[in-house]
Amino acid sequence: MTTTEATRTTTRKLARFTGHYVEMVAAMLIGMVALGPLWPSAWLERPGVDALVMATNMTVAMVLAMALRRHSWPRIAEMAAAMYLPFAALLVPYWLGALSGTTLMVAGHVIMFPLMLAAMVWRRAEYWH
Repeated sequence: MTTTEATRTTTRKLARFTGHYVEMVAAMLIGMVALGPLWPSAWLERPGVDALVMATNMTVAMVLAMALRRHSWPRIAEMAAAMYLPFAALLVPYWLGALSGTTLMVAGHVIMFPLMLAAMVWRRAEYWH
């Protein structure tokens, strides 16, 4: 008896790839809502700390979601880095007064989402199936 694995169409693979991305974004939103109240409000009044808290909340939830989906720890670490690095890098110009708190938060998110997508494209075998 021989078994053959059905090959998925490109459309189906793209749908699954997109689904992985949407799942991570949903997990991040859940993390912001669920974990946000755990932090002292005085911390959240400081934009730099607020940005790191938000990045932490999103990353914790996304790590849990990826672990539940049995992604490898190196891929999880890469995705966590893609989420944290924009905020960490933007803290320097924020501290130097070159960015406002609002710009820090918006730019961190604007950079984070394409970086996450880039990590997924770079590791297509993990997400494109």
